[in-house]
Amino acid sequence: MGETVTILITAIAALVVGVFIGRLLLQKVNQKAAQELAEKAKLIMKEAELTAETLKKDKILEAKEKYLKLKSEFEEEVNRKKNQIISNENKLKQKEAALNTQLEKTKRKEAEVDSIKENVEAQLEIVRKRKEDLERKVDEKVKALEKVAQLSADEAREQLMETLKVEAESNASVLIKDIIDEAKLTGAKEAKKIVIESIQRTATEHAVENCVSIFHIESDDVKGKIIGREGRNIRALEAATGVEIIVDDTPEAIIISGFDPVRREVARLSLHRLVTDGRIHPARIEEIVTKTTQNIEEEIVEIGERTVIDLGIHGLHPELIKLVGRMRFRSSYGQNLLQHSREVARLCATMASELGLNAKRAKRAGLLHDIGKVWPEEPEIPHALLGMELAQKYKEHPEICNAIGAHHDEIEMTSMISPLIQACDAISGARPGARREVMESYIKRLKDLEALALDFDGVNKCYAIQAGRELRVLVDADSVSDTTAGQLSFDISQKIEKDMQYPGQIKVTVIREMRAVNYAK
Repeated sequence: MGETVTILITAIAALVVGVFIGRLLLQKVNQKAAQELAEKAKLIMKEAELTAETLKKDKILEAKEKYLKLKSEFEEEVNRKKNQIISNENKLKQKEAALNTQLEKTKRKEAEVDSIKENVEAQLEIVRKRKEDLERKVDEKVKALEKVAQLSADEAREQLMETLKVEAESNASVLIKDIIDEAKLTGAKEAKKIVIESIQRTATEHAVENCVSIFHIESDDVKGKIIGREGRNIRALEAATGVEIIVDDTPEAIIISGFDPVRREVARLSLHRLVTDGRIHPARIEEIVTKTTQNIEEEIVEIGERTVIDLGIHGLHPELIKLVGRMRFRSSYGQNLLQHSREVARLCATMASELGLNAKRAKRAGLLHDIGKVWPEEPEIPHALLGMELAQKYKEHPEICNAIGAHHDEIEMTSMISPLIQACDAISGARPGARREVMESYIKRLKDLEALALDFDGVNKCYAIQAGRELRVLVDADSVSDTTAGQLSFDISQKIEKDMQYPGQIKVTVIREMRAVNYAK
C-alpha cells in the first residue's frame, strides 16, 4: 500500500514536470510562429504599400490626362464661342451700316416727297383756279345757248340721252343677234367636236348580255351524274337557282338559261363546284348553292372596289361600292349596266376636261347615275330619283346628286355636270350594237310573271324558266296542302291569262315538299 502511494506520487510529479516542460516548449513554438506571422504581415504591408503607390500614380496620371483633355475641349469651345460672337458682332455692324445707309436714303426720299408734295399742291391750286374759270365760262355759254335754243340745260340733256338710248338699243340688238348667230354656229361645231373626241378617246365594249351561259365539261360521262337518277339532280338545281338547265346533244357542254344574270352565275359556279367535288345529290346541291350565293355577294364587293380603283374614284361609301358591284349582274336593254356606267364615267370625265369643269366629280356622277336600278328592294319611284336619294344618304356632293336625279329630266338641272351626264348616257346607249329593246321587254315580262305569282299566299319562291314558257312556284308546306296546291296552280294560271300578254302557253308548276329535320347532338 505504501509502495503504491509512492509510485502514484512519483507519477503525478512526473506528469506535472512533463506538463510544465510541454508548456515551455509550446510557448517557444508560439513565439516562433508569431514571429513568422509578423514577418509575413510586414511583407504583405510592404507589397500593399507598393501596390497602393502604383495605383496612386496611375490615378494621378489618368486624372491629369482627363484634366488636360477637358481643358483642351473647354478652350476649343471658348474659342468657337468667341469666334461666333465676333462673327455676330461683324454681322450686326454690317446690318447697322446697311440700316444707316437705308435711313439716309429714306430721309432723302422724304425730302424729295415733301418737295413733290409742295409742287403738287401748287399745281392743284392752279388747276382749281382754272376749273373755276372754266365752270364760269361754261355756265355763261350754257345760258347763252338756252337763250338761243329756248331750252334749259336739263331739257337738252334729256333729249340727247333719249336719242343716244334709241341709237344704242338699235345697235345693241343688231350686235346681240350677230353674237347669238355666231355662238350657235361655233357652239354646234364645238359641241360636235367635243362629243366626237370624247367618243374616240373612250374605249367601249360592244358585247350585249345574253340569256344563256355555257358550262363546259370534260366529257359527256359527267352529264349523267349532273342529271341524276330520273333527273332529280337537275330538278333540285333548277329549284334552288331558278334557272333552266338544258342538257342536249351539244358535246361537252351544258346550257344554263335564265333572264337573271345573278341566277345564271350562281348556277354556273355551283355546277363547277359540284363537278369538281364529285358528290352530286339534292342535299349537296342545296348546300353548294347556298355557299355560292354567299360567295357571289363577296364577289360583288370585290367588283365594286376594283371598278372604283380602275376609274381612280376615292372616298366612295362602302354601300355605294356594293351597289356598283351589283351593276355587273344587271343589264339595261341588253347592255351590261356596269359596262354602261364605266363608259358614261369616262365620257363625262373627257367632256368635263374639254369644258374646263371638274373632271373627277363628273366621272363620279357618271359611274353612279344608274345606281337606282340595282337597289335590292322594289322601288316605288323612278330609278333616277332613287339614285339621287341614295347619293344624298351617303353624303355625295350636291352637284353629283343633282346630276343623278336630273339625267332623265325628273328634276331641274342646277349644275353644269347634269347635262353632261344626260348627254353621255344617251351616247353610251345610242351607239350601234349597245342595246336591244326586245331583250328589255322580254326580261320585264319574266319579272312581272314572277311578281304575279309571289302575290299569292303561301308562295316562298317563284322562277320563270324555259324562256317564260314555264313558271315554277315553290310553296310553304305548312301553309299550302296537297289539295290546295292544285287550286293554287289553277288560280295563278287564271291570273296570268287575265293580267298578262304572252305568246303560246305558260305551264304553272307548284312544288310542295315536306321536310322533317332534326339534329343528333
